[in-house]
Amino acid sequence: MRILIIEDDASLTELLTYGLEAENFTVDICHDGQEGLILALQNMHDMILLDRMLPGMPGEKILQRIRKNNITMPVIFITALGEPLEKIAGLDLGADDYLVKPFDIGELSARIRSVARRTFERGISPMLEFGDIRFSEKEWKLIHRDDTLFLSQREGELLAYLLRNPNQVLTRQQIIGNVWGPDAEIEDGNLDNYIYFLRKKLRKLHANVGIQTIYRKGYCLEHL
Repeated sequence: MRILIIEDDASLTELLTYGLEAENFTVDICHDGQEGLILALQNMHDMILLDRMLPGMPGEKILQRIRKNNITMPVIFITALGEPLEKIAGLDLGADDYLVKPFDIGELSARIRSVARRTFERGISPMLEFGDIRFSEKEWKLIHRDDTLFLSQREGELLAYLLRNPNQVLTRQQIIGNVWGPDAEIEDGNLDNYIYFLRKKLRKLHANVGIQTIYRKGYCLEHL
């Protein structure tokens, strides 16, 4: 699972990153509200941990903007504003949970898992397999022997499509239409970036499969 932390307290974000990465979460950090909104609107993460009081733009406005753009990724407010009315206001804005500082990293991890279960529960999904890798769509989990990596939602959707069409040359138009949607308007390099992320993870696992670039055609998942 890939988590975006939008929090201006550098010491806190360092502690959160250390604790969450120890539990195999992938963590990105932003200390400014405006920059956090830009990252959130890219919809590249599975969850956001959002402070309410931020330089550049308050957390409430960030949440309002992403919900207005139909981005449904779960958001947990992490804030010093702990009065009951503050909690109610935050949840009414569309937050999925609300955690008051100071908090224990164990409680935060439990809240993340709870929100993820509620949000991503889609029933039992098949385990996709090719070569020596397996992928669980339900958990966005890539498995190679005894090693496991968690993917972001978009990485998982892309890998799942490739795994359902192994040893086939898939055009860029096919991939974008099936992963992003037929009417999606994405930047030209967006697909290439996600291919790069997946290749990096497959190399890290020393898998015997890879994503090959087929010149002027597209990509192909095949045995190395």
